[in-house]
Amino acid sequence: MAHQKQNVNTIFSTLHNAHALAGTGTAQAWLRTILHVYLLSLAALLTGSHAYAQPDNFLNLNADGVILDGYDPVAFFTDNKPVKGSADIQTKHKGAIYYFASADHKKLFESNPDKYEPQFGGYCAYAVSLGRTAPIDVNTFSIVNDRLVIQHNQKAVNGWNKDVQGNLVKADKYWPLVVKNHGKQIRTDEEAQYLENVNGDGVILSGYDPVAYFTDNKPVMGSPDYQSRYDGATYYFASAEHKNLFDAEPAKYQPQYGGYCAYAVSVNKLRPIDPTIFQFVDGRLLLQHTKEAYDLFNKDTDGNTRKADTNWPGLVKKRAGKQKGYDAPAK
Repeated sequence: MAHQKQNVNTIFSTLHNAHALAGTGTAQAWLRTILHVYLLSLAALLTGSHAYAQPDNFLNLNADGVILDGYDPVAFFTDNKPVKGSADIQTKHKGAIYYFASADHKKLFESNPDKYEPQFGGYCAYAVSLGRTAPIDVNTFSIVNDRLVIQHNQKAVNGWNKDVQGNLVKADKYWPLVVKNHGKQIRTDEEAQYLENVNGDGVILSGYDPVAYFTDNKPVMGSPDYQSRYDGATYYFASAEHKNLFDAEPAKYQPQYGGYCAYAVSVNKLRPIDPTIFQFVDGRLLLQHTKEAYDLFNKDTDGNTRKADTNWPGLVKKRAGKQKGYDAPAK
């Protein structure tokens, strides 16, 4: 902003000097021309920073700014298959570089780019319908309502195909919110039925791996490189193997009571957890807020588990979909 003010002051100083020189008709005409040019420059200076801060689109591009991994967008329609484009035949549209297999395809695209561009910025359409972004495999493409949609993998294809039109409606609805959240997971309408103890990024268990409690019998921090979404919460895992185990049987590994303190739920409250204080009850993962909560819960493990099981549905009904906070400490 200081740099802009300095440039603006320079413009007006120059205008003042030009006006002092104007004494003849020719000089006055020259001054009007200079004034017009400088006013245009002034407008550019005043709006330049705002324009720079507003990217055209949220796009799935490679390091060179190329979309669709360099595949020809038109070929999906004309050839019904992915065809690699050439860097020698390219054009730019809405901030993305497109490669084409032929000059004819480039011409078709440029005549109607909105027809051929991939939907949802070239990200996985099924992921967007779930409120997030994911990379794509061009071999998973389909044309839906004359729109090019591409998925992440076969699992995403299967999920998408369960309700193609319904998922397209969801993707269209959530895409602006996903863009606003820079591609990170948003809370969808479908997830409003769940009550999960997650952080600001939607991650449960403070990022600890839920499977490790079972396989390693200890808390192990997970990694965002291995993650899954289930019942409105994002889970991190320490390895691809643990992620695969979870994906196969998520209900087996998810913490009970939405990842809230089990003792607090047994007295009908919601409290945070210490992910290092855990136990298993009938093969179910329970976590506690403090050592004191752990001890209180285990004065009557079976009885308190029954109380928590009884209270949990009512807490979900009352608190799911609303702004979550923790209750006062349980007593």
